[in-house]
Amino acid sequence: MLNRRNFLTAAVGVAVAGGLAACAKEDDSSSGSSGSSDSSGGGGGKKITLGFAQVGSESGWRTANTKSVKEAAKDAGYTLKFSDAQQKQENQISAIRSYIAQKVNVIAFSPVVVTGWDAVLKEAKTAKIPVILTDRSIETSDDSLYVSFIGSDFIDEGRRAAKMLEKVLEKAGHKGPVKIAQLEGTTGAAPAIERAKGFKEIMDAEHKDDWKVVVSQTGDFTRAGGKQVMAAFLQSNPDINVLYAHNDDMALGAIQSIEAAGKKPGKDILIVSVDGVKDGFVAMSEGKINGIVECNPLLGPQLMDLVKKVDDGETVERRIKTKEGDFLQEQAKEALPTRKY
Repeated sequence: MLNRRNFLTAAVGVAVAGGLAACAKEDDSSSGSSGSSDSSGGGGGKKITLGFAQVGSESGWRTANTKSVKEAAKDAGYTLKFSDAQQKQENQISAIRSYIAQKVNVIAFSPVVVTGWDAVLKEAKTAKIPVILTDRSIETSDDSLYVSFIGSDFIDEGRRAAKMLEKVLEKAGHKGPVKIAQLEGTTGAAPAIERAKGFKEIMDAEHKDDWKVVVSQTGDFTRAGGKQVMAAFLQSNPDINVLYAHNDDMALGAIQSIEAAGKKPGKDILIVSVDGVKDGFVAMSEGKINGIVECNPLLGPQLMDLVKKVDDGETVERRIKTKEGDFLQEQAKEALPTRKY
C-alpha cells in the first residue's frame, strides 16, 4: 500500500464570474461585511473585484471547485462576480465581455473547450484586465493574452491512469487481451484531449500487442452521460473487460449500466477513472472502482493569492502545476474519512 502522505493532492481549475447572457446562471458574491461591490480586498485596503466564469456544474468535482473559489474569495475579502456557463462556450464569452464592461480587476475562467478564445481575450488585454486560466488550458496564437495558468498536467494524468491499470490488471490476475472502453470528457475540452493522449502514449509504447481501446465516446463529464454511453458500449461490445473513464462521475454512471447488464463493476469490468470525488471513493470502498488518479478541485486559495499578485503588478509564474496522488481499491477505506469533496 502506498503511504497516504505521498498522495499530494492537486489539480484545479475554477473560473470566473459575472453578468452572463440570459441563458446562463448568474451570481454576484461579495466578501465584505456590507455584502456590496465596495468590499475591500484582503488586508491591503485596495478593492479587488474578480470576474470568474465557471464551466458549469456537470460533476461533483466541479461543484467542489466552485465552492472552493467562492469561499476563498470571501475569505480574501474580494468581490466575486460569478457565472455558470452551463458547459457552453458562448456563455463564457458573454460573461467575460460582461466583466470587461464592468471593469473588474482580474478575470479568471476554466475554459469549456481549448479553442476559440483569441477575440474575447484580445478585448480583455486592450482593456488592461489580466486573465488567469484555471483547471483547463487553451490553444491560442498569442500567449500574452493570459498571464498565468493554474492546473493539472492532464497528459500525465492519462499516463498515470495507464500505469495504474497495469497494477489493477496484475492484482486481478487478468490474463489475455485487454479490451478497453473509454468514456471521454467533453469534446474539445483540454482534460478530455490530454487524458486520452497520455493514456494512449503508454498503451502504444508498452502494451501495443495486448491492450486495445475497442470503443470510445464522450460522456460529457456527466453521470447521466456515462450511464447512457456505457449502456450502448455494452450492447455493441459485450466483451469489454476494462473501462477507462476521464472522470469519476462518468464512471459512476457507467457502473449503473454495468450492473443493469448483470455484470459486476470492479470484477467483470475493471474500472480506472480520474478525479477522486467522495462518491468515487465510496465506489472504491465497495469494490466497484479499482483505481482513481486524483485531481484536487480545491484551488480557490491558490487562485486568490495569484489574483492579488497579478493585481499588484507582480511577475507571476507562467504555468503553475499542481501535484497529484493515485489511489487503488485497497486504499479507499483508509482514505475515505478524510475526503472533503
